[in-house]
Amino acid sequence: MFEPPLALASLSGEADADWAHAGSEYAGAAFLGGIALDADARAAAREMVHDRDRNEFLPDDPLEFVDSQLAALEDTPIQPAFNVRSTTIEPVVDVARVCRDRDAFLEINAHCRQGELCAVGCGETLLQDADRLREYVERAAETGATVGVKVRAEVPGVDLPALARALEDAGASFVHVDAMDTESAVANVVDAADCYVIANNGVRDEETVREYAEYGADAVSVGRPSDDPVVLERVLAAANRHLRSNLETASR
Repeated sequence: MFEPPLALASLSGEADADWAHAGSEYAGAAFLGGIALDADARAAAREMVHDRDRNEFLPDDPLEFVDSQLAALEDTPIQPAFNVRSTTIEPVVDVARVCRDRDAFLEINAHCRQGELCAVGCGETLLQDADRLREYVERAAETGATVGVKVRAEVPGVDLPALARALEDAGASFVHVDAMDTESAVANVVDAADCYVIANNGVRDEETVREYAEYGADAVSVGRPSDDPVVLERVLAAANRHLRSNLETASR
């Protein structure tokens, strides 16, 4: 899906085109965003900025922002993607068309656990509303965009392997798994679905990359240290050693 098998994971209010360009020497993909698309999601993001002093992308026109950010990466040797949050489907479909036209991936955020986002039905709330999440994926994939979902392990009541199968059936090409403290959750998703699996959480060095490779991940992603060249160089070397060997084994 992308080479090398290392992605830069979205960081709200920070992961923009300049950030992706800076990391392109090391990563095969960059997930920009996340960005809130509709009125309720944007209100929740503004609340987090006000109450938590968080960084959030809050442009006047989210659709135009996505398009301009992807356009800025047109000549950068990296696979762009955009992580999006929305309480309604239509804005997701609109952004999917932009991503399709810009040869970018669309990543639906079913991951964020901030109370403000969950209260309006965004983030990990979607994991507990599988029918709505499947509809998001299906409608977005119908545009011809490459669509995936960022998910979180350890959410009560969520059967992540079963959900991964359902998302793949709905048209998801990849699942981006924040393993939290249960790294084996990656193996469970790999065993359940045939889509591309990106492992996230604590990816910093040879040991963490090797562990996720042993669980069958196709790629890994780096979050907070994604602007640290020392970490990225170390992870890239490990990803090339361990994850490429997975790919070679699978292709035999």
